[in-house]
Amino acid sequence: MVALDAVDIAMATGEFTAIMGPSGSGKSTLMHCLAGLDSVSSGQVFIGDTELTALGDRDLTRLRRDAVGFVFQAFNLVPTLTARENITLPLDIAGRKPDAEWLDTVIDTVGLRDRLTHKPSELSGGQQQRVACARALASRPLIVFADEPTGNLDSRSGAEVLSFLRRSVDDFGQTIVMVTHDPGAAAYSDRVVFLADGRVVDELRSPTSSSVLDRMKALEPAPRA
Repeated sequence: MVALDAVDIAMATGEFTAIMGPSGSGKSTLMHCLAGLDSVSSGQVFIGDTELTALGDRDLTRLRRDAVGFVFQAFNLVPTLTARENITLPLDIAGRKPDAEWLDTVIDTVGLRDRLTHKPSELSGGQQQRVACARALASRPLIVFADEPTGNLDSRSGAEVLSFLRRSVDDFGQTIVMVTHDPGAAAYSDRVVFLADGRVVDELRSPTSSSVLDRMKALEPAPRA
C-alpha cells in the first residue's frame, strides 16, 4: 500500500498553501511527513536547509519544537492552564523566554487580550482555536502546519481563525500549510495543491470557493455503472 507516490513539492516561504483531495488521497499523510511527524520510506524532506529525513529522534524533536508550529482540529489545549499559559507552553517546555513584543502582537492579532486568564472551558470553540493559533506562532516558527483547523468550528468562528492565519502570512510573512476539505477555507490561501491516490494531480493559484469546488468535482471518481 503506497500512501504517497513520488510526491515532489515545495512550499514557498511567506505563502499560505492549502492541501486538498478526496478522502484517502494522502492529505494528512503528506502534512505529517512534511512536519516530521511521520517518517518516509524513501525520498527526502527539508524544512529550510535542514533535511528532516537525516535527523535522529532527538534532533527531530528539537527541530519540531523550535522551527514548526502546529494547529489541530481538536485544539489540543491543556485544560488546567490559562489561555496565556497555553500560548507560551511550547516555549516554557523548551526553557525559552517569549519575545514580549512579538507575543503581544500575536495576542492582539488573535483578539484575546481580555481572555488571557481564562481556561479553555471558559472559552468558546473559536476562542480556543485562536489560542491554538497563537501558540503555534508564539515561537516564530519557520512554518505552521494546520490540520483541518476549522473542522470543529461554526462558520463565524472558522472565518475568524482563517482570517488570522491569512493575516499572519500577509503581516508577519508566516509560512502556512493547511489540510482542508472545505473550498471556503481553501479560498483564504494563496495556492491549493490537489492530491488524488497519493499523487499531486493539480494546483490552483489565487483560489476562490467556486474555482476550488470545480477542481474538486473533477477529481471525484466517476460513479460506477
